[in-house]
Amino acid sequence: MIDLRFLRENPEAVRASQRARGEDPALVDALLEADAARRAAVATADNLRAEQKALGKKVGKASPDERATLLAHAQELSAKVKEAESAENAADAELDSAHRAISNVVQEGAPAGGEDDFVLLETVGAPTEFDFPPRDHLDLGESLGLIDMERGAKVSGARFYFLTGYGALLQLGLLQLAAQRAVANGFTMMIPPVLVRPEIMAGTGFLGQHSAEVYHLGDDDLYLVGTSEVPLAGYHSGEILDLSDGPKRYAGWSSCFRREAGSYGKDTRGIIRVHQFDKVEMFVYCRPEDADAEHRRLLNWEKEMLAAIEVPYRVIDVAGGDLGSSAARKFDCEAWVPTQQTYRELTSTSNCTTFQARRLSVRYRDENGKPQIAATLNGTLATTRWIVALLENHQQADGSVRVPAALVPFVGREVLEPPR
Repeated sequence: MIDLRFLRENPEAVRASQRARGEDPALVDALLEADAARRAAVATADNLRAEQKALGKKVGKASPDERATLLAHAQELSAKVKEAESAENAADAELDSAHRAISNVVQEGAPAGGEDDFVLLETVGAPTEFDFPPRDHLDLGESLGLIDMERGAKVSGARFYFLTGYGALLQLGLLQLAAQRAVANGFTMMIPPVLVRPEIMAGTGFLGQHSAEVYHLGDDDLYLVGTSEVPLAGYHSGEILDLSDGPKRYAGWSSCFRREAGSYGKDTRGIIRVHQFDKVEMFVYCRPEDADAEHRRLLNWEKEMLAAIEVPYRVIDVAGGDLGSSAARKFDCEAWVPTQQTYRELTSTSNCTTFQARRLSVRYRDENGKPQIAATLNGTLATTRWIVALLENHQQADGSVRVPAALVPFVGREVLEPPR
């Protein structure tokens, strides 16, 4: 949730953020009204409770003749207090609903517009060219015995798959390399639960505009996570952190699940857009004033991983209309996919400022010992989709695929060749 004090002092900035996202700026006025109504309801209830307390003292000191009148007044006042407290509770609920309807404030400097209005920050490496007709990742994966979509569909349905043989080792190698790099950079490695309670899923912002993407287990009222960002954000919910030595950094290795609702007909071939995949996700808690610098660090760590798998890529500054509700700023790294002649997202890093931590009540103590809301950030360090870019960019004329040097120790081979 956004900071109500910031809203009161800068309502036009929040309206501008809503417009940048393509969302309704009138929600800002609805929140301001709910905030004013709630503060009025609290003041009314507080005043009546104070009056009730003062009257109670008078009753204790009153003479028998005065007491009957005072008790009658106390009874009337008690009814008014109950009515005021009921109004206060209703105002709290209305404020919470209006508060949750507002997405995070888009950071100044982020591009305006939608999915196609990103700003290109840099391009690393030239698009891969071949002197033979390149094959797509699924053709390569099937011919090399790495991917089995047919049996994945037989067992689980569309957009499921098996990674087989060296395909499984390739994914494990990517994730293990990511884990090693994360630990070397000061992250605590985590294997989190992939089922979370509703309040944790809602706290991270995934039950708003992204709710159609989330698998829900109704009998248990639990949600399957689409990223380990969710359980890692909930890890310190309701806690006061010690950030005196700097940010707390975690790297979560988990399977992830997405319904891909509304994406029928898009990227149905291969493993670009699937219902289940594995990922190593970086997650950071820090002081709000440190969040921008930490965001750049996450981006640099992602770039180092992409350099390790030797694929050409570009970095984009994502436009406000393409941000998730929790993100104030997001940078994507997109790798070149030769058979599509375009760049496709492999990593994403978001600065969520205090939005998630406010919902989840994650705080730290400032230099005066006063609790303050922390900031949270996240970023992808490796995921199943990376196999797409790896296979296509490192394919060779004979149908084999070269394994990047950084992955050879994990995969056990320098070249993947068709089974004989």
